[in-house]
Amino acid sequence: MAKTSHSGAAGPGSAHARFVSGSIMRHVSVMALTGTIGIVAVFAVDLLNFFYLSRLGDKAVAAAVGFAGAIGFFQISIGIGLTIGIGAAVSTAIGRADGIEGSAAPRIAATSLIAMAVITLALGLVTAVFRNPLLDLLHATGETKSLAALYLLITCPALPFMIIGMGGGALLRSAGAARRAMNVTLYGAVAVAAMDPVFIFVLHLGLEGAAISTVLSRAFMTLLGLYYIRRQGLLGRPDTALARADLTQVGRVAGPAILTNLATPVGSAYVTHTMAHFGVAAVAGQAAIDRMMPVAFGVIFALTGAVGPIMAQNLGAGRTDRVRETLRSSLIFMAIAVVIAWAVLAAAQNGLAIAFSSKGVAADLLHLYCSWLAGSAIFLGALFVGNAAFNNLGRPGYATVLNWGRATLGTIPFVHVGAQYGPLGVAVGQAGGYVLFGIAAVILAFRVINRLDREHPVKLPEPIIAVPGGRNAVSNFETDGT
Repeated sequence: MAKTSHSGAAGPGSAHARFVSGSIMRHVSVMALTGTIGIVAVFAVDLLNFFYLSRLGDKAVAAAVGFAGAIGFFQISIGIGLTIGIGAAVSTAIGRADGIEGSAAPRIAATSLIAMAVITLALGLVTAVFRNPLLDLLHATGETKSLAALYLLITCPALPFMIIGMGGGALLRSAGAARRAMNVTLYGAVAVAAMDPVFIFVLHLGLEGAAISTVLSRAFMTLLGLYYIRRQGLLGRPDTALARADLTQVGRVAGPAILTNLATPVGSAYVTHTMAHFGVAAVAGQAAIDRMMPVAFGVIFALTGAVGPIMAQNLGAGRTDRVRETLRSSLIFMAIAVVIAWAVLAAAQNGLAIAFSSKGVAADLLHLYCSWLAGSAIFLGALFVGNAAFNNLGRPGYATVLNWGRATLGTIPFVHVGAQYGPLGVAVGQAGGYVLFGIAAVILAFRVINRLDREHPVKLPEPIIAVPGGRNAVSNFETDGT
């Protein structure tokens, strides 16, 4: 078996199915931490844009970013669903062949990236054309609506750049190249951090400048992603004869994953629409939270992509015992990470309010979130970890049902009741819906794994019997301790 580097920088085709052996908690920790840096970098682009634009002191601009972000969230959710499908198909192919070389992974990856580019280009163009009616649905009006429409007009056609970059990261994670996957999005965030001040302040382009720098950083992210997956040996040649079968395999996970991920922006859009009734300041405050939350709790978003390859490779290798341990370790890791981030937010809330020029209602929303509501991320994280299990263990429909349940039954009635007490009540209502569905996801995920265990009992390696004078006593026999 060829050796690979710890960085995931193995040469083309040399990486074996690294997740089917070794410490599960270590795999989860490495994949989650590197994935967190990568996905935080993606959301940090939006947060940096919002931070720089908030320094202009114009609430209409801040609210415009909030409305545009609610629509952009739909696009990103579709893209994430596509990357989940690609990651699951490629990880399973690698697990079956115990490596990239000789597997169908490079062919599936190439075919999927082409399909992803076509789908997201069409989506971006349609969104740009219908941007004004979409903003009307969110109750955007006046100057805020005009600014949001301009931002969408510039950024939407460049959607394929962002999604292909994310797809490249998913492919790299599927092969265990965690550092390279992290670098794709991290360097994209560095690029926008450098360009934003130039376009916004030096060239005095304001919101338009933020949109331009976002497009350029997305293009850079795509180029870097394609470069890395080619170096990893994952960029093969599409086979037209097998393209339909490959895309069907990806689509079996991607279709339900897209439906699952669309639930989150639907719930978010309803919250934004409800906040709009309380004025521009309330929308600006919610926009600050929406951009701060995925950066502070990037780990729960990263786990969705990080846990998938570990589960898929072990499922492909028939190791359901390690699949169960992956779920268990992921939940422990997530809970610890959320508590730490919550503590940091609580301690830093005054500084954050100053940084985002938050006053009045906007400041009240930010303080409420940092002090109390941020803790609800534990239940949201539990839901996301459960979704990763469902998407990679052949039960993507479960993730769809739970996510839509959370976005509808777990959002609309809670937010509606909360709105009777003002914008702070809206925020409390949104957080309250996470609890029930997070708990349900964890219970159902363990049941799915138990069912797989009954259907496909684990065949563990034969024990090594000690022989007189031999170096080993009994055994390389491995269990999960249950």
